[in-house]
Amino acid sequence: MRIAIASDHAALDMKSALVAHLQQVGHEVSDLGPHNLESVDYPDFGYKLARAVATGAAERGIAICGSGIGISIAVNRNPACRCALVSEPLSAQLSREHNDANVIALGARLIGAEMAKTCVDIFLATPFGGDRHQRRVNKLTNPDIA
Repeated sequence: MRIAIASDHAALDMKSALVAHLQQVGHEVSDLGPHNLESVDYPDFGYKLARAVATGAAERGIAICGSGIGISIAVNRNPACRCALVSEPLSAQLSREHNDANVIALGARLIGAEMAKTCVDIFLATPFGGDRHQRRVNKLTNPDIA
């Protein structure tokens, strides 16, 4: 799977651990930065990640900042993205099954690297449930039909 990943400076270590993990299990990973500990603004990297997913350059995205909150808000500004902030495996699973999320957001200051790997693995492996959920996802993509 083609995966884009981006973070802010607070999440650089977690991003690096996830890039290595994803490559090890065979995914094609585009690391959109940052690449050092210099202070950056998470919206810039959230927007960059959202563009990669929206244009099809990546099939899925992983967004990480200190809490996961700010970068998830930035990603969700793009109407082609459905970014879910998760901190445990069930939320990662349900974000795909029920919401067809195409981006997962994680808080590097809130969960450890092993939990992040577990959440990402489940997120990437879980298919969208379709059926009754499709109507709701359509409303997320096009609020005018709600």
